[in-house]
Amino acid sequence: MKWTEKNRENLAGYLFIMPSVLGFAFFILLPLLFSLALVFTEWDYLRGLDGLSFSGLANLREALQDELVYKSLKNNVLFSVVSVPAAMLIGLVFATALNKFVYLKSLLRTLIFLPYMSSLVAISVVWRVLYHSSEGPINAFLRALGLADPPGWLASPDWALPAIIIMTVWTYIGYAMVLYLAGLQGISRDLYEAADIDGATGLQRFRAITVPLLKPTSFLIAITLIIASFQVFASVQVMTDGGPMQSTTVLALYIYRQAFEFRDMSYGATISWVLFLVIFVVTMIQWRTQKKWQNQF
Repeated sequence: MKWTEKNRENLAGYLFIMPSVLGFAFFILLPLLFSLALVFTEWDYLRGLDGLSFSGLANLREALQDELVYKSLKNNVLFSVVSVPAAMLIGLVFATALNKFVYLKSLLRTLIFLPYMSSLVAISVVWRVLYHSSEGPINAFLRALGLADPPGWLASPDWALPAIIIMTVWTYIGYAMVLYLAGLQGISRDLYEAADIDGATGLQRFRAITVPLLKPTSFLIAITLIIASFQVFASVQVMTDGGPMQSTTVLALYIYRQAFEFRDMSYGATISWVLFLVIFVVTMIQWRTQKKWQNQF
């Protein structure tokens, strides 16, 4: 009787998790394995499975010799190196300020977090208008300040990527701020009171108490934002479509072009696995150094 009841409970548990397992298998695992198989094939997907042919390591060799892959990877790395620390720093400043000042805290928190929750496509369209080189409000403001030759922003190869980074940092700030607020509320007030008794200044309390105790939160924010920054796609496609002169082309956009514009699904899958390996290596490095992110005084 006990054996039967136990098996009935196990069967009920398996039935409950079956929808999630089947969804994961059909919509994530099988496409993942199929994309890995495409790396070693050539596929004209308009012909269905009849368009598949084995090509060995030809796609990998092509990716290693493709200058645009390296340029896209360079743009991704620059995008991540600049946007993630900037968003974390500004988010921490906002969180610290909101954690101290009570007036309109809920309203300010909502306003700062709103860009992160809004449609990225809509935000990108708005910022594209703001960045217009001749009629945009940003350059109009810079001219009013006396700058005779303001940046071309999205029309300039030198300024297009920084312009997208600025917009992305603006959207990431709310995410970092909310998590930092949660971390700040978990720090005991006794620590700050003891520091006050010892005569510590506000900057000293921030450096010796706040920053060390927020290291686990910073670790979480860093991982999630780095992964998100390497997967950036919508904002680049809407604002510049990789231009001008490929100055804003990133790996996700290059994958899309190869797979759906040039109909080279196999090469697109190859580059997507390159992107996966880059994200995997960066994440593993972070996990290997996670002890340095633990609470330390």
